[in-house]
Amino acid sequence: MNATLKKFGYPTTLIRDYSHWCVLLRPGQVTLASLILAIKGEEMSFSGLGPEAFAELGRAVKDIEQSLKAFRSYDRINYLMLMMVDPHVHFHVLPRYVAHQEFNSQQFVDAGWPGPPDLKSANAMSNETQLLLLQSLKQRWPKE
Repeated sequence: MNATLKKFGYPTTLIRDYSHWCVLLRPGQVTLASLILAIKGEEMSFSGLGPEAFAELGRAVKDIEQSLKAFRSYDRINYLMLMMVDPHVHFHVLPRYVAHQEFNSQQFVDAGWPGPPDLKSANAMSNETQLLLLQSLKQRWPKE
C-alpha cells in the first residue's frame, strides 16, 4: 500500500480492490459520490504503468461509470490526474451534477459547475453519511 492510498483513507474508504487498482470513496466530497482511482503500486508516472495495469484500468473505469450511474444519474464525469501533492498514479473521479444533490438529508453542491471542479470546496459529510454512501456504492458495484 502506497502513501497516496493511505492519505485517501485506505482501507476504510475502499469500495473495490482490483489486482492493480483500488477505488476509494474520496474523503472530501467535491461532488456527491466523488471517488479516487489509485494504483496499488509505487508508480509515480502514468507512463510507468505496466501493460496489465493499463488493461485493468479499462475495467475499473467501466465499473466506476456503471456503478455511479446506478447510484445517481450524473450529467458529466471528470477524471483528474493531478499528482501534485500525492505523487502515486491516481485519479480524482468526480461525477458532475447540474442540480444540487441530497443524500441522507445532506446537501451536496457542485461549486464549480458548469466550469472545472473546485477541489477546495468539499461538501461536509458526517461519519454516518460517509458510511451510508460507502455502503450504497459498494452495493451497486458489479460483481467479479
